[in-house]
Amino acid sequence: QVQLVESGGGLVEPGGSLRLTCTASRMITSVFNPNFWGWYRQAPGKERELVAAETVDKTQNYVDSVKGRFTLSRDNSRKRVFLQMNNLKPEDTAVYYCNALSTSREPKYNWGQGTQVTVQG
Repeated sequence: QVQLVESGGGLVEPGGSLRLTCTASRMITSVFNPNFWGWYRQAPGKERELVAAETVDKTQNYVDSVKGRFTLSRDNSRKRVFLQMNNLKPEDTAVYYCNALSTSREPKYNWGQGTQVTVQG
């Protein structure tokens, strides 16, 4: 069974940076590589939202609130997906999750435990 493990979160001041890592353990490379991957976040009292995702034309889409600050990338050989987050703002505080996206842009696998990002001065 696929296990998604997120890491790299923490407490950072506004304007700071973090790099999140998602490792798709128990997934063979031939399954990992064709997937389109995305990063989600869930702030307290809010629904989980997709903030960054790969597209079929091998570009990335970002929600407006993170455009220009967040960058999604991947390392196929290590079955990892990354989210570089710069110029963090308090409103970025949330638990961050990764998942692969189905053709209908729905999450494909069970959720991991997520990684907490807290931005405060």
